[in-house]
Amino acid sequence: MTPVHDDDPRARLRAVGLRVTAPRVAVLEALADQPHATADDLATRVRQSLGSVSTQAVYDVLRACVTTGLVRRIEPAGSSARYETRAGDNHHHLVCRVCGRVADVECVVGPAPCLEPADVDGFTIDEAEVVFWGVCPDCQADRNTA
Repeated sequence: MTPVHDDDPRARLRAVGLRVTAPRVAVLEALADQPHATADDLATRVRQSLGSVSTQAVYDVLRACVTTGLVRRIEPAGSSARYETRAGDNHHHLVCRVCGRVADVECVVGPAPCLEPADVDGFTIDEAEVVFWGVCPDCQADRNTA
């Protein structure tokens, strides 16, 4: 799947063969402003820009965008699914154990044995998803002042 890097949501939708609709544009704009948002977060933001839009409509937009590769869905353990427009590359994520903040982290260049499975059982591997868990700087500062 080739990533689409155009910043214009309308052009991005057309590039993958999706109709340009107000909810689709609003979801992509909200994700550009708030990467790693949940569907509920996005529904709230979309309602602020469009007015009445159902949460189901937002889920439908997200499903279409994930299917076409415009949006990536990540599911950190114990957290709601989150969505981002940075799709098509093999970056990973940092997740704060305290506040749940998610941040992108670039892949390590060079050998990474933990990303090479010993037996792929006939699968063709096209992506590795690594989630690093820790405590973000803000939560560390809160812990140090408490």
